[in-house]
Amino acid sequence: MQDAELEELRRRKMAQLQQSQESQLQQQAMMEERAKQMEAERQAIMRQLLTPEARERLAKVRMAYPDVAAAVEEQLIRLMQMGRIQNQIDDATLKAILRQISPQRREIKIERV
Repeated sequence: MQDAELEELRRRKMAQLQQSQESQLQQQAMMEERAKQMEAERQAIMRQLLTPEARERLAKVRMAYPDVAAAVEEQLIRLMQMGRIQNQIDDATLKAILRQISPQRREIKIERV
């Protein structure tokens, strides 16, 4: 009698765990899909906002400094949403923006005594 009850409890617990795991997997898949959609929207906005040369420069910056590229993209999208950007941004303008955002590097000199 106890073996049957114990087996039933095990079966219920296993079913509960499987259900929990399936719901977690579904939530994770939904979050991944949402992230893909947001990235696709972001890329579409950047295609509208930047000239091909500026997009190429931003892609190169993203390879070396992904955090700087993300900051620039977010700032440009915010400015566009606020209506402060009217025309496409060309390469020279993007260079100026990158110079303002990128951290200033200090030159280190070592002198021998």
